Amino acid sequence: MNQIVKLLLIGVFAVSLAGCGDDATRGSGDGGEVVEGAGGAGAAGGGAATAGAGGAGRFSGDALDNPDSPLSVRVIYFEFDSDEVLPEYRPTLNAHAEYLARNPSASVVIEGHADERGTREYNVALGERRGQAVRRLVLFQGASFDQVEVVSYGEERPVSVGHDEGSWKLNRRAELKYKGH
Repeated sequence: MNQIVKLLLIGVFAVSLAGCGDDATRGSGDGGEVVEGAGGAGAAGGGAATAGAGGAGRFSGDALDNPDSPLSVRVIYFEFDSDEVLPEYRPTLNAHAEYLARNPSASVVIEGHADERGTREYNVALGERRGQAVRRLVLFQGASFDQVEVVSYGEERPVSVGHDEGSWKLNRRAELKYKGH
């Protein structure tokens, strides 16, 4: 978890620096854009994809496919028995909201998950609350209601099957799954 926080902070810093340059952006009209610049981590602003993949300071294609974009982060982790979105995920969710707002044909399913502790019913409800918390933030930042759907799987789809804190941390999550991606 600590490593994720460090990576997110580095990404936010890199995005801030990238915004200070004089990059030229050309839109392709379908949410995929080409951005030329000095390289480094990309911002998701305007549905743009930025330097990173492909080398030579260019990334072309849909911003969702850019591994250097905040849009590449599609898993939001939660504390035990909590549906509060942690502050370190807000810039990522803002990027997703902006992408959705600029690409009205895009849509996402937010899958809410829980670890194995608690009853099945409780965990389904907790997964729902986690998904709805992420949905509220994305809608508040500009996505439309018909673009964002929430599904809860509770404890039924763990990414880690261990019975320890390390596994439970990985299972307390909401995943953003874009339709067609």
